[in-house]
Amino acid sequence: MNYFALAGIAALVFSSAAQAEPKHGIAMYGDPALPPDFVSQPHVNPDAPKGGAIIQGEVGGFDSLNPHIRKGRTPWQLRFLAYESLMGRSYAEPFSLYGLLAESIETPEDRSWVEFTLNPAARFSDGSPVTVEDVLWSFETLGTIGHPRYASTWEKVESAEVVGERTVRFTFNTRDDELPLIMGLRPILKKAQWEGKDFAESGLDDIPISSAPYVITDFEAGRFVLLERNPDYWGADLPFRRGTDNLDQIRMEFFADGTAMFEAFKGGILNTMRETNVQKWDTQYDFPAVQSGDIVKSIIPHQRPTGIQGLAFNTRRPQFQDWRVREALITAFNFEFINVTINGEAQPRITSPFGNSVFAMDPGPATGKVRELLEPYAASLLPGAMEGYTLPVGDGTERNRANIRKALSIMEEAGWTLRDGTLVNDAGDAFTFDILLRSGATEPQQIVDLYVSALQRIGINPTVTTIDSAEYTERSNAFDFDMTWYQRGVPSLSPGNEQTLYWGSEAADVEGSRNWAGIRSPAVDAIINQLLVSETTDDYIAAVKALDRALISGRYVVPIWHQPIARLAHAKELRYPSVLPMYGDWIGFQPDVWWYEE
Repeated sequence: MNYFALAGIAALVFSSAAQAEPKHGIAMYGDPALPPDFVSQPHVNPDAPKGGAIIQGEVGGFDSLNPHIRKGRTPWQLRFLAYESLMGRSYAEPFSLYGLLAESIETPEDRSWVEFTLNPAARFSDGSPVTVEDVLWSFETLGTIGHPRYASTWEKVESAEVVGERTVRFTFNTRDDELPLIMGLRPILKKAQWEGKDFAESGLDDIPISSAPYVITDFEAGRFVLLERNPDYWGADLPFRRGTDNLDQIRMEFFADGTAMFEAFKGGILNTMRETNVQKWDTQYDFPAVQSGDIVKSIIPHQRPTGIQGLAFNTRRPQFQDWRVREALITAFNFEFINVTINGEAQPRITSPFGNSVFAMDPGPATGKVRELLEPYAASLLPGAMEGYTLPVGDGTERNRANIRKALSIMEEAGWTLRDGTLVNDAGDAFTFDILLRSGATEPQQIVDLYVSALQRIGINPTVTTIDSAEYTERSNAFDFDMTWYQRGVPSLSPGNEQTLYWGSEAADVEGSRNWAGIRSPAVDAIINQLLVSETTDDYIAAVKALDRALISGRYVVPIWHQPIARLAHAKELRYPSVLPMYGDWIGFQPDVWWYEE
């Protein structure tokens, strides 16, 4: 499907502005879809009633309320619910932002700088005004001692300065057309709250003071977090906010594992549940509350890329540095059998990070602009990048004989031989590795159990280590694993700077980064840089298609299936708009457009 033909995608057409001028919004390419006088976003119910609560479940725990630092475990939703940025993202468009804390944005045609002018009404939850000093302090603090995801953007800032009573300007030291938008999405913190405190070491002692619609009013470490809608929220009348933030309370309950969480939902402790297991959805969601209609099962489609999910190789480890070993282990993964065994019915496989979208690599050899981007790096690219790469296909049986034979053959090419039932090298050392899992992760454990059985058939006996959430976060941040469960969404139809955090060489050496596989590829780095400076739609699409080829042919992950729909079970009183945005399933993660109605 060509998503550029869908409503709202017209904003991706490139345009040229003669000179910079303040605007109400900004798009990655062209102009945002909504005019300056828009009254609400197209995918909201502008007349939604206020009130009620949503109670969500999470597996694991938390020991921090600061999602902007490397230390600690924080409920992931707090990044989006408890903080606010200069601009707000529209999920009805590929990448368009509209004013929130900033009433206007200004940037020249070459996007070498950007100015944000604060809305004079902007206030923190304690009633104090949001100032340009807060903005500059937030950017510098996050960029220097905050989470690594903020560092790469801050390094591209040549200068940050106040140029008016309510206006700040950021000037960039490199060409990157996405930078003005990225800056618009950075959270703005209250500088005074952190004076005399160590921001990088903060945990549960400081409930954030922010400008967001919701504030944290109660919590118990590792047990629950309660957010309540601020009745004095400064931006309640903003067009961007109309029809959003309708619920009075958002409560997150934490559980040791998925089974306990599901039982809590069945028992009425939770009133919403996102289900990723198809078989469970089909067979276990028939309890009395569903039968009576008190719980509703909703299917929500989306139009975003699949991202990548599966088991990641840590290529920093010596046993995974040979791509042939990775290819063999991907071949031994009995996807077709595992898929049906766990899901009850076949689900579509992830074929590449940008699958299910216009950015997905085309079958067969690379051609045209895609080939032009890859050719300078042909010598360093792995087989399949130029010629075309497809994942191995099994016969659907548990034995999967043909693929097992092929996996053994590839391992022999890499110097490993089956001897007395064990895969060994010339020195007699056995090939083995450890698979690290988080406790309570039921589906990954089921997948790994079946995978281990297949690996044993080629003489590999991996160990499986299951640890609690705290230790898992610590070890994954430090890349202290051989193989582990890996999930990286590609949440946008406008991929950009975040790709360096996922796959860039520099991120491979930064603890806490998202490049868990340790990818160090000159081709990947160059292609990401190219997509950031593309000047035509065709060039941009070609760059992402080239990146898709380089990543999937790199054999960095054993990919599983994806779900082009979200499966949500929820109380009948919880409702969402009938007009879905293109990122439809996002409303299953973040309840900003839901409402509660008896």
